[in-house]
Amino acid sequence: LQLVEIGGGDVQPGGSLRLSCVASEFNLGYYAVGWFRQAPGKEREGISCISPSGISTSYADSVKGRFATSRDNAKNTVYLQMDNLKPEDSAVYYCATNWNEDFRVCAGAPREGQYDYWGQGTQVTVSS
Repeated sequence: LQLVEIGGGDVQPGGSLRLSCVASEFNLGYYAVGWFRQAPGKEREGISCISPSGISTSYADSVKGRFATSRDNAKNTVYLQMDNLKPEDSAVYYCATNWNEDFRVCAGAPREGQYDYWGQGTQVTVSS
């Protein structure tokens, strides 16, 4: 099983990036996916959740209105579109799956303990 985050990099404040979370050797479409981030010296923060169908999404207040998560189950991929990036968005970004197939409704910021399988993370740096 493999979960890989793709698309991190350096961007100026106000810019955009799109992260991809690509699964291999399992069908990501059965599971909710959360995006998390961790900045140096800070705790990991849950920022978005998307249900298996993609119908239900939720976001942390810190990213609401700027970030959007979506998925293409045919491509076994979940996306995180990040717009109007700020220096405080700089962090390592992780995606993770919730193995409970009955988890179908997202609400609020995802909680780390609900997610079972994690990617290795991708660095996002926002600076001028």
